[in-house]
Amino acid sequence: MTDNIPLQPVRQKKRMDSKHRGGCCECLRCCGRREPRPRSVWLGHPEKRDQRYPRNVINNQKYNFFTFLPGVLFNQFKYFFNLYFLLLACSQFVVEMRLGALYTYWVPLGFVLAVTVIREAAEELRCYMRDKEVNSQIYSKLTARGTVKVKSSNIQVGDLIIVEKNQRVPADMIFLRTSEKNGSCFLRTDQLDGETDWKLRLPVTCTQRLPTASDLLQIRSYVYAEEPNIDIHNFVGTFTREDSDPPVNESLSIENTLWASTVIASGTVVGVVLYTGRELRSVMNTSNPRSKIGLFDLEVNCLTKILFGALVVVSLVMVALQHFAGRWYLQIIRFLLLFSNIIPISLRVNLDMGKIVYSWVIRRDSKIPGTVVRSSTIPEQLGRISYLLTDKTGTLTQNEMVFKRLHLGTVAYGLDSMDEVQSHIFSIYTQQPQDPPAVKGLSLATKVRRTMSSRVHEAVKAIALCHNVTPVYESNGVTDQAEAERHYEDSCRVYQASSPDEVALVQWTESVGLTLVGRDQSSVQLRSPGGHILNFTILQIFPFTYESKRMGIIVRDESTGEITFYMKGADVVMAGIVQYNDWLEEECGNMAREGLRVLVVAKKSLTEEQYQDFEARYVQAKLSVHDRSLKVATVIESLEMEMELLCLTGVEDQLQTDVRPTLETLRNAGIKVWMLTGDKLETATCTAKNAHLVTRTQDIHIFRLVTNRGEAHLELNAFRRKHDCALVISGDSLEVCLKYYEYEFMELACQCPAVVCCRCAPTQKAQIVRLLQERTGKLTCAVGDGGNDVSMIQEADCGVGVEGKEGKQASLAADFSITQFKHLGRLLMVHGRNSYKRSAALSQFVIHRSLCISTMQAVFSSVFYFASVPLYQGFLIIGYSTIYTMFPVFSLVLDKDVKSEVAMLYPELYKDLLKGRPLSYKTFLIWVLISIYQGSIIMYGALLLFESEFVHIVAISFTSLILTELLMVALTIQTWHWLMIVAELLSLSCYIASLVFLHEFIDVYFIATLSFLWKVTVITLVSCLPLYVLKYLRRRFSPPSYSKLTS
Repeated sequence: MTDNIPLQPVRQKKRMDSKHRGGCCECLRCCGRREPRPRSVWLGHPEKRDQRYPRNVINNQKYNFFTFLPGVLFNQFKYFFNLYFLLLACSQFVVEMRLGALYTYWVPLGFVLAVTVIREAAEELRCYMRDKEVNSQIYSKLTARGTVKVKSSNIQVGDLIIVEKNQRVPADMIFLRTSEKNGSCFLRTDQLDGETDWKLRLPVTCTQRLPTASDLLQIRSYVYAEEPNIDIHNFVGTFTREDSDPPVNESLSIENTLWASTVIASGTVVGVVLYTGRELRSVMNTSNPRSKIGLFDLEVNCLTKILFGALVVVSLVMVALQHFAGRWYLQIIRFLLLFSNIIPISLRVNLDMGKIVYSWVIRRDSKIPGTVVRSSTIPEQLGRISYLLTDKTGTLTQNEMVFKRLHLGTVAYGLDSMDEVQSHIFSIYTQQPQDPPAVKGLSLATKVRRTMSSRVHEAVKAIALCHNVTPVYESNGVTDQAEAERHYEDSCRVYQASSPDEVALVQWTESVGLTLVGRDQSSVQLRSPGGHILNFTILQIFPFTYESKRMGIIVRDESTGEITFYMKGADVVMAGIVQYNDWLEEECGNMAREGLRVLVVAKKSLTEEQYQDFEARYVQAKLSVHDRSLKVATVIESLEMEMELLCLTGVEDQLQTDVRPTLETLRNAGIKVWMLTGDKLETATCTAKNAHLVTRTQDIHIFRLVTNRGEAHLELNAFRRKHDCALVISGDSLEVCLKYYEYEFMELACQCPAVVCCRCAPTQKAQIVRLLQERTGKLTCAVGDGGNDVSMIQEADCGVGVEGKEGKQASLAADFSITQFKHLGRLLMVHGRNSYKRSAALSQFVIHRSLCISTMQAVFSSVFYFASVPLYQGFLIIGYSTIYTMFPVFSLVLDKDVKSEVAMLYPELYKDLLKGRPLSYKTFLIWVLISIYQGSIIMYGALLLFESEFVHIVAISFTSLILTELLMVALTIQTWHWLMIVAELLSLSCYIASLVFLHEFIDVYFIATLSFLWKVTVITLVSCLPLYVLKYLRRRFSPPSYSKLTS
């Protein structure tokens, strides 16, 4: 069974700082949250616990049953906008303040709240169902009664859990047993640390030797483990068996752990549970999800505060002009209520419904199939992104390695010439059918210049032997596993390794004729093109480390007894190890520029005496207590001299489709792209070049590894002197820089055209996002596909998850989910841009609509001796912002200034939005002035032209107001949609039809006269015609950038 890796449990508050712990112990004890401390866990006896442990449950919900309604209402009313309307509606219960029917205030507010509650309830329900599915996953548990099934949520510390191949590890465990013959297992950790390399894990030696898994319950043993912490790369603990004589003690390290959210890649394993719930390493590396509020919403909130200020000023002016007569304080409140339309309650409804439309449009876009909008509250954010932070593996790349190049110095073989390599290998083995190929004697090797075939053969053999790959045989329905293993059946073989690069190399040697068919801890078997099995004994292995950047292996050829030391590694370290040559540096540079991951392969032949001398010194160094790693490294380095350079290999991690043009589009749109990855420095740099994240003309500054303040200071000064230079930095160096020189580092990094951070922990990714937001004040977008990207995605202003091979964890935690990285271009350039521009137009038009009627009310009150009497009452005031103007105004969400193809072709159009011009104080002021002009013209025109009855003023002014709004919508629209025309005609028809029922407010006989018609026509023309003329002149003499593209 292959599980999709689930969401992490919600992370609780961080462990308290040591200086605060003492005073809080009682509090922690009361609420059941004890301070984490080391623990002793008895195998198979969860009841023998020395402290309380959290339940192993996943919980991604923001609320529970009791906190849902209070929580949602609090989140709504903590914003000034909604709180203002609540107070307004409540004031109508006081008789002296009432201006009209209660429904005119409570119905709009109730509608707004109902929409919000329903949306939040739907999201919470989805979250609950996802969590329930994960918590209900079934695992096998070893007990005294045998194997029993247990839900993931019921697993406790001390349980012995069986995890099958391709199954998710449900809790942090110590590895006790495996079904694999070689006594180890591979682990996929990409959901935890972002690294695609499979990790080798070793069981506790004492428990692996037991005859059966059930014997684990018969022994008296326990694991002593450190307190839960955030470090996923280290672990300190001991295993003790008390019932043996003498008692067995084994030290435990990271090699013996199985962390939650990893996946077993080989065999079936048994582990004892150490940590659960919020104490899991993966959970402690996941930040709390935060409720994201869009920058656009905050800007609108700010404008409503300005409008509220205007409302207060107008009310005070009205009362002041009455000379504060009588109960003036009540008059102030009545005027505040009378002019409350200045802040439109329909603004929130229109914007929220607009967001729903944008989300629907994104989901329906056939150019980006499979896109899901999980957070419908922030689509406008997509239109103003300044920094894009992306994961590498599975996001930019397909996580599929392909062997591309073999370079021997004088000749290079590409994909199109691999058949030549194959023929060289075949010729070697067909020339010497009896003897396995080996160079007879060192003297012969030095005297005779080898042919090209033998050079190719030596290179291929070195690649086939120098690795950590294990071939594993599985039954394929025709052949069972044992038979496949015995006959080295090709169809049943799969390769397992800690690095996909190594698998690609071994698969390539198989394709050219030299096949890896068997391997255990002490031997390797290769098969020649003729079917001969070549046996090699592994004498020593020196694994790859981040510091050494190389791996080596010493093998003995069983047929000749010859001992050879093979080594492969990065060119920067291998250049000083191999014999002098004049081509290595140049060719490595050429291959790296093509985006290939380059490895240098070398060998050294050893005599038996040389090897015995080395082994003695190596064993001695491994036994030393002080400076062990330094002494071991010194001994190995004594071998690493004057090695014979065999070849260069070039492997490509294939990019996802159209990654290069997408990154180019984003760059042209003014978006700076940072790549944050858990992968190695060399790999990250290669991918950055290959994806053209770093252009060919740009220099790359690789930030040296720094460990203290002094080194960081020197390196930052060196970096400061570089200009227009991409930065590559490791997570360790980044941590030191941020600790001592946070401001200086961020200032320099923000000036870079591109930044690559490698070996990044999940929390570091989130920290970088947070620092960018704080230092620049710009909007950030994070893109990732693995569990290790969740913190970054949740921290960013806009999180995008890519559904890929690493499961759905990132896409479920993100605001937007896409299926391929290339879809990001259209999501931002088209949908982000349209959403922001439409919302900006919609919000300002709704404000204009409300300011118009408020201006008319102000003119009306001032003419009639500053009386706090409403101009329009009852249904007129509700109908104005609903059925009479709602459809045309809302149809602005369908407007667009350019076609989507043009927006994609000219990403520079997106750059204009980064300045926030569609919604600014300048555009707001223009709309305010338009509103005051139109409101004043309509009201004064009605007052001048009416003849006898007051009811005629209402008829003339209200009809002119409706027509003006419909014409203003037409003026604002840039690209007509058939629904916009329908909306205009529908609203006009609704108004004309409703006049029959409005006899209480409007004289029905008067509106049928010619006098009414010409008066309304004149007022409407005077209010709208100048604006049409101004728009024409502006388009003629100062056209916006997009109009040049559409013409």
